[in-house]
Amino acid sequence: MERQIYTAEHEAFRDTVRTFLAKEVLPHYEQWEKDGITSRGAWLAAGRQGLLGLAVDEEYGGGGTPDFRYSAVLGEEFARAGVPGLAVGLHNDIVGPYLTGLATEEQKRRWLPGFCSGETITAIAMTEPGAGSDLQAIRTTAEDKGDHFLLNGAKTFISNGILADLVVVAARTTPEGGAHGLSLLVVERGAEGFERGRNLDKIGQKSQDTAELFFDDVRVPKENLLGERDGAFIHLMTNLAQERMAIAVAAIAAAEHLVEITTTYVKEREAFGRPLSRLQHIRFEIAEMATECAVTRAFLDRCIADHAEGKLDAVHASMAKWWATELQKRTADRCLQLHGGYGYMNEYPVAKAFTDGRIQTIYGGTTEIMKEIIGRSLLG
Repeated sequence: MERQIYTAEHEAFRDTVRTFLAKEVLPHYEQWEKDGITSRGAWLAAGRQGLLGLAVDEEYGGGGTPDFRYSAVLGEEFARAGVPGLAVGLHNDIVGPYLTGLATEEQKRRWLPGFCSGETITAIAMTEPGAGSDLQAIRTTAEDKGDHFLLNGAKTFISNGILADLVVVAARTTPEGGAHGLSLLVVERGAEGFERGRNLDKIGQKSQDTAELFFDDVRVPKENLLGERDGAFIHLMTNLAQERMAIAVAAIAAAEHLVEITTTYVKEREAFGRPLSRLQHIRFEIAEMATECAVTRAFLDRCIADHAEGKLDAVHASMAKWWATELQKRTADRCLQLHGGYGYMNEYPVAKAFTDGRIQTIYGGTTEIMKEIIGRSLLG
């Protein structure tokens, strides 16, 4: 089914992304997986290629286009290449909107040029050891000391946690404010009292550095308050739809690619003297997965188009996120099964896709949280 949402300019950008991946990422990715972290040089290369800060105004070095479809193209190609370790989507689509939408003019001039060039890698720190999706349970505090906040607490599961030069931290500025007593503070690399813990050992996405962060009496200048004081809850809710769309876009692209490579595999692999593709059960499996991907793609493309026009609501973003990521997880499992023993070998892309993709139903809001959002919208 021919897709209708992209123009010739978007497809030209797709070619640029594929060239970048072939030259700057794929030749090095196996080593990054062993190292547990990507190269800063790859971030600089992404900046030179114009892949960072797509929505940032040109005066700060960005692409100057708020069209989410360019981000969708980027996410699709990274997913198809199987290289989630270089977390460009996190940088552009999750952290980026906080900087472009909330930063003062002074903050933009301080942070955005490096954000776009790849010299300044970013992260966002919400999750804590005792507080996953529950913002009300955040215990990291930021005490007002006049010209600065005194930040204390810990965060965990922070993507880009080791490499990040700027970390947007959700902290409690009003002790009794619940979810509405939180603010966003930007902590910069080198701040006294800011320490990074270990690079966490995950089952997948090995080259994507994920860390614990610790804040011990970190002095954060008032000039690093992002948005309104005690306004973090509203700021976070405003930007979560795009975060979830970015995850969903990668999920459907990954599922489609898995079906493609598995279709090729069953045509070539023989059992009982004939190709696997000649077995009815195999054909049914491929038919079901292809149909599920096609139906999901139609919905996702509508969501992408709506988001590009500023029309996508939180409920439909939640639908897209939970459905597409659960489809990705289910497809990875089925495709691995069709590969047989070879599917369990790391040298086969399906094995890596199985472990890399498992986090998709968890981060950005779990499937259960997505269903709760949808359910509340329907039932109150």
